[in-house]
Amino acid sequence: MPQTGYYAEGAPTPAGPYSHGVVANGFLYTAGFGPQDPANDHAIADNVADQTRQVLRNIQTVLAVHGLTMDDVVKSTVHLADLADFAEFNTAYEEFFTAPYPVRTTVGSQLANILVEIDVVAAFPQA
Repeated sequence: MPQTGYYAEGAPTPAGPYSHGVVANGFLYTAGFGPQDPANDHAIADNVADQTRQVLRNIQTVLAVHGLTMDDVVKSTVHLADLADFAEFNTAYEEFFTAPYPVRTTVGSQLANILVEIDVVAAFPQA
């Protein structure tokens, strides 16, 4: 199966040896993104709502390289540092998606000095 990894200009610098996204088999898979400001790679804000918005803006940047939007996302995986923040996270998350919503898995995770990390899978439209 051919796959193509890429880096998106305007997205935060990867913290390790990984691509921002990989295209394979009609899908685009993103890396997990935190709330880093691409201008300086530092996490923004100290609340989960604002961090969620920044994460999703970072993901939008990576999707846009291939002409995709949040409407093309079919699955997301969310890591929250504290599951007690779920309601605040969910309100911010919903601002970026329209029905039918992508499927989603949300788990509690130990995160390194951030409150939320998200990765998505987007499907390329059928021609």
